[in-house]
Amino acid sequence: MHVGELPIDRALVERLVATQYPALRREPVREVRSTGTVNGIYRVGEQHCARLPRLPAWADALRREVEWLPRLAPQLPLRQPEPAFLGEPTAEFPLPWAIFRWLEGEPFDASQVWDERPEAETLGRFVAALHALPVPADAPRGGRAPLAELDAVTRAALESDTAVAAWERALEAPAWDGVPGWAHNDLLAPNLLTRHGALEAVIDWGSVGVGDPAQDLVPAWAVFSPLGRRLFRKQVGADDGTWERARGYALHQAALIIPYYRTSNPGFTALAERTVEQVIRG
Repeated sequence: MHVGELPIDRALVERLVATQYPALRREPVREVRSTGTVNGIYRVGEQHCARLPRLPAWADALRREVEWLPRLAPQLPLRQPEPAFLGEPTAEFPLPWAIFRWLEGEPFDASQVWDERPEAETLGRFVAALHALPVPADAPRGGRAPLAELDAVTRAALESDTAVAAWERALEAPAWDGVPGWAHNDLLAPNLLTRHGALEAVIDWGSVGVGDPAQDLVPAWAVFSPLGRRLFRKQVGADDGTWERARGYALHQAALIIPYYRTSNPGFTALAERTVEQVIRG
């Protein structure tokens, strides 16, 4: 999927678990197949999973998640991953890796949801709660650069005049005022777990940090359709400037995903193509 990706397989995970977290050494290990792009994920028994970064550049994201989730999760609605163990690099696998408690659920799938209104309102309340949390002095920075700094790379990836027009409209939005606030920064459908038809958990917190709250409004287009979009915005309470920046971030992220993952991860590409369509629709 990525140039320079580290080799990860079931046997490697079994060895890492046996040597560093022997309490689980007798548990069966099996790969979890998904559209995820950052970590290799392996179920370890029924109650845990191991996550191994695919690239060295993503090692810090795993450490960040293990450090900050225990501090943020108790203050938030919905469930989040629970870190159980942070593994050390080895000669065989030269990056940190981690064991989390397993969360049951399926990634949000818009094609399987006949009424997205409850999920839109639930996610909106979650985002509002996250953005309202106090920010300690040692909180990490998170998220993408301002839209203006992403202009060239985004324009190069856009494939239609209507998409370019939507991007230019987003560029006209007022810049973030810089008031510190927490943001998850990766609220795409694969990171939203549903169970029994209801949104239950938010996963993959490796990008969490202080940044423009607009980046947490990306699911308005990446996850929902127009009706869900309106309800999500109402719960978050986004002003017009934040909303337009969010539209730009949704378009930027999707536009870069499509060419990068077109052949290696078609499921993820399809989600990005849907996002572009939703942004153009408004």
